[in-house]
Parts: sequence; structure tokens; C-alpha cells
Amino acid sequence: MTVPALPCIAIAGPTASGKTAAALALAAALALRGQGCEIVSVDSALVYRGMDIGTAKPSAAELARVPHHLIDILDPLHSYSAAEFVRDATRLITAIRQRHAVPLLVGGTMLYFKALMDGLDDMPAADPATRARLDAEAAEHGWPAMHARLAAVDPATAARLAPNDSQRIQRALEVWATTGQPLSHFHQAKTRAASANPISAGAFFSLEPENRAWLHERIARRFDAMLEGGFLSEVQQLRARGDLHPDLPSMRCVGYRQAWEALDLAAASGLPSDQPDLPGLREKGIAATRQLAKRQITWLRSMPQRQTIACDAPEAEQQLVQAALACLPPARG
Repeated sequence: MTVPALPCIAIAGPTASGKTAAALALAAALALRGQGCEIVSVDSALVYRGMDIGTAKPSAAELARVPHHLIDILDPLHSYSAAEFVRDATRLITAIRQRHAVPLLVGGTMLYFKALMDGLDDMPAADPATRARLDAEAAEHGWPAMHARLAAVDPATAARLAPNDSQRIQRALEVWATTGQPLSHFHQAKTRAASANPISAGAFFSLEPENRAWLHERIARRFDAMLEGGFLSEVQQLRARGDLHPDLPSMRCVGYRQAWEALDLAAASGLPSDQPDLPGLREKGIAATRQLAKRQITWLRSMPQRQTIACDAPEAEQQLVQAALACLPPARG
């Protein structure tokens, strides 16, 4: 008798929507059925070592409850691409299934999800001369003005980028300048066989709030908890290494960018930096996190295969667990 293949289940959602708690609740429910699972992180910030507080990385106790992958795999000096994620996640999904466990993809980096499900088009190579010209223009006019320029030629990409996201705005304008095509053209879904998408049909779940104010309140509470938990000290330790700088992908993560800028301002103004917060940091950090959540929700709405669960509903975790368990083959016994 052929044993049905175990599904690969995905839990996506904006930051602070409760993905970690939902994933652990699902893992506990699977364990009660005698079924193991392993979590593959789909998060471009959790890959970095030494960035724990500001990324809301699962605690040591949470990591011990279920095997986790793609967390703490990289030094902040390095970068991690969507193509590398697809390679690693595909390998892990195969290995987890071979261990007769359920692969559970959990995270909020929507580009990673899209790349895994739809594939990656060939992106044009970097052009140093074009980048240098764009940097010079940005120094003169500012990145919000460059963002407005991007909106005129590639509105789809501009809509998901913050006006001060210099790294991604520069890349999008570089692609336009060198190819005459918008970056969104290269992010369009490729035609692939259905079997190429490792996430099982009907098993892509998205935690999204019906009331955006609920998510904003959670974002504010979590950022306050980060500050109280020593987030600023964590960023100071990263700065003290001497080999990191604010243009690295790791240091451009939401929260870290704002903390780095706040520490720069404190140093320039002679303010003490040995305090949980600095003037303006809380407000800027919360605002940037809200903008991130808005972009994540925009990404999710472009993914028609997702099954949406209202994360602000009291029974959200229970709904997700029941829907995910329905994807499993019937228990033998």
C-alpha cells in the first residue's frame, strides 16, 4: 500500500501577526497525532547571528521545542539572496520529508515565498557605473525623490518600497536604466510545473488582520519590549565590531537601521547612548515596522493561492491548526 506523501505547510503573515505562536501550536497538535515536524524559517533577518532582540528571533526555549532551520546561519557581514534561500529550503524540505516529518515553512519574507513557489527569473548583473551615478543623484536630490522617479517607471516595485529604502530603490532604478525593463518584470511568476512548487496545494496559510489597528498595537508593544530587552545594546555591540556599516543588508533590517541612525545622532550631539531608548528611536522604529507590515500585506494580496486567517480573531490559532491538520493524509491505525 502506497503511503501518501506528507504535505509541506506554509504559514506567512506580516510582522507581529503571531506566526511563531501559530507554528508552535501546530507543531504541538501534530505531536499529539504522533507526527513530527520541522520548521524552516522564511525570514531574511533571522539568518543573521548576533541579531536576536531586534529580529524577534524565537527564544531558546521555543527553538528547543521543534527543530528549526535557516536561523543563525550567517554573519551580519554577508548577504543572503532569494536564490540561496530557494536552494537551501528545497534541500531542507526533501530531507525533512525523508525523516518522515512535516516541513513547516514559517516567516514574513514574501520574496522568499514567491521565489520558492514561482521560481526566479534571471536578474541583470550589477552595473557599478550606473550605481555610482544613482548614488550621486540621490546625494543631491534625496532618496524620496529617487523613489518618486521609480514610481514613474516601475509603479509596482515603488508601491512595495519605502521612500528611504535606498538599497532597493537603487537596484530597481539600476535595472530600469540598464535593461529598459522594470524590476517587477523580472519578479513576475515563471511558468512551472505544479509539482515544482514544494508547498502543498491548499497548505499556504496567511495570517492577516481584519483590523489594522490591532496589528499596529502589537507592533508598538513588541518594539517597546525590544527596547526594554536591550535592543540598543545589541546594536551597539554590532557597531563595536568595526566591520559592519549601515549599507549592509543586515543593518538595513527594520529597527536596526533606525537604531544605527539614532546612535549616530547621539554621538554627533554628545548625548549618552547607554540608555534603553534614544530620542525619536521608538517613534521611527514603530513607524518603519508598520511600513514593513503594509508592504508584506501588499505582497500577500498578490498571492491568490493563500488561505487567509484573521490573526486578530480570538480563535485564529485554532483555525489555523484545524485547517493545517486537514491537509494531512488520514492517520493510519
